[in-house]
Amino acid sequence: MSETEQRTAHPPGGGAGSPSAPGAAPDVEGPVGATEEQPLEERHPGATENEIDGAASQEPDGSEEARDVESDLDELLATAAQRDEYLALAQRTQADFENYRKRVARESASAQERGVAKLAKELLPALDNLDRALEAADQQDPLLEGVRLVRSELAAALARVGIESFDPAGEPFDPTHHEAIHQQPVEGAESGTVVEVYQPGYRLNGTVIRPARVVVAA
Repeated sequence: MSETEQRTAHPPGGGAGSPSAPGAAPDVEGPVGATEEQPLEERHPGATENEIDGAASQEPDGSEEARDVESDLDELLATAAQRDEYLALAQRTQADFENYRKRVARESASAQERGVAKLAKELLPALDNLDRALEAADQQDPLLEGVRLVRSELAAALARVGIESFDPAGEPFDPTHHEAIHQQPVEGAESGTVVEVYQPGYRLNGTVIRPARVVVAA
């Protein structure tokens, strides 16, 4: 073989069939770092076809998870709306009950006052008679102290339920609190002034249940 043929058969850089030079990197197909997802058959060796289908059905599905999250959010919103509705209903019920309780308390107090006033009107004439008896009685009569005691106990009982007497002598005449039985000129008294109280008036918790019967200066 001639020298020219030897150079042609063995080129300096080596051919396709020549051994790789020391330190040369091996040929790699495809992009560096790329991996291929392993098939289910290889990930589950020895599994039957049905088992492989079941595993495939259990593979995570992004759209299904999104639907589950959306469903959970809708359920939470519905629960919150229902909670707010129940809370509003409870608040309305509580307010209605509080109004009912106050109304019943007012009606009960009003009924009690009407009953006390009715009873007092029945007892006041007896109290007036005791006052007249004390004024007309002989101050030396030994029974006089007993009459005073009865009169005092009766007045105290009326006071305990809110009934008190009032004597408007010297005050301006007020038709809402006084009943004029006579009007006459009185020296030194201003016209329209109460100059004499014939019968004291009575109030129940500030409300007049019997006006005072008075004489008014003309």
